[in-house]
Amino acid sequence: MPTPPPSGHPHVRFLAFLHRRLGWASCAAYAAAAVLPSPGLWLRHPHGVFPAGTLPAGASAPHILLAAVLFTAGLRACPRALAGMLRRPRILLGGLALHTTVPLLVIPAVALALRCSPDSDGGSGMVAAMILTVAMPVAAGATVWASQGRGDEAAMLGLVVASTLVSPLTLPPVIRALSPLLSADYAQGAAVAASGTGSGFALTGVLLPCAAGIVCRLLLPDRATPTALSMAALTAVLAALLLTYVNACGAIGQLLARPRPFLVLGSACTAGAVCLLSFGWGACWARILRLGASARTCVALACGMSNTSAGAVLITSAMPDRPQILLPVLAFSLLQKTAANRITRPRPAEAEA
Repeated sequence: MPTPPPSGHPHVRFLAFLHRRLGWASCAAYAAAAVLPSPGLWLRHPHGVFPAGTLPAGASAPHILLAAVLFTAGLRACPRALAGMLRRPRILLGGLALHTTVPLLVIPAVALALRCSPDSDGGSGMVAAMILTVAMPVAAGATVWASQGRGDEAAMLGLVVASTLVSPLTLPPVIRALSPLLSADYAQGAAVAASGTGSGFALTGVLLPCAAGIVCRLLLPDRATPTALSMAALTAVLAALLLTYVNACGAIGQLLARPRPFLVLGSACTAGAVCLLSFGWGACWARILRLGASARTCVALACGMSNTSAGAVLITSAMPDRPQILLPVLAFSLLQKTAANRITRPRPAEAEA
């Protein structure tokens, strides 16, 4: 068995430090976007990092950062653990089905509530943001909470990979099914997103980086695996935080230029409702299915934690002229991490054991 890197190694200590403070690190990324948005706004455009013509059409720093996060998620996927998941199809299929149905059940309820809001289009912008976020695969970060809390890390990793693999098939119909809830302007943007997700964004931007990571893991020699995995974990966290900062710059920069307190409040309330209903849906069905404690935690995380980074990149690509609708995505990203931390926190009896 390969020897893991020493726990005293600087990058291992730094990774442990970040894992313990992911919520605060995300808040720091938001604060940086508010105080110093210029670098993030520069990075949002294709010319930000790479010279013109060196990236595929439409690619930018957010696309590259998202690919890095997903590649490292695939690289960290243990082939033996994934194979073991096939022997426990109840958790895999149940969690995958529940995650796919979350937007179809939660979003209409939230959209109906927003019809009563004073917004002229009934909160269509916030609903569109939540559709394009909650429909995404399970967030790779869910494995962090599963491994540090009361979840089954192998099962969680299987759900992350499985939801990513099927995303080119699930994203277009889910987005199209929910588009009638939107006003004409936002429905058009959602249609653009849906038309590009099957063979475009979901395939090249989500599935291929993850698949490439899995292939690289299979090719890694045993001696190099521990160091490669620890470096991949650190790269994933740093890329996710940088992506959070870049996405936040687009929304927060505009908000600071034209303060809209009701938009901030509405975004927070919308994201909070979606987060609560999503985690509740997963926890409820996990009990109905009579799953074990660790499996219940994984199913709840799978339903409540969507890849907000992928959602933000898709929103930026499909509706680049509406950066304000990233606000509920940013709020949802922070709230889902808070909720995940709460449900995976060891209970007093477990902590004593």
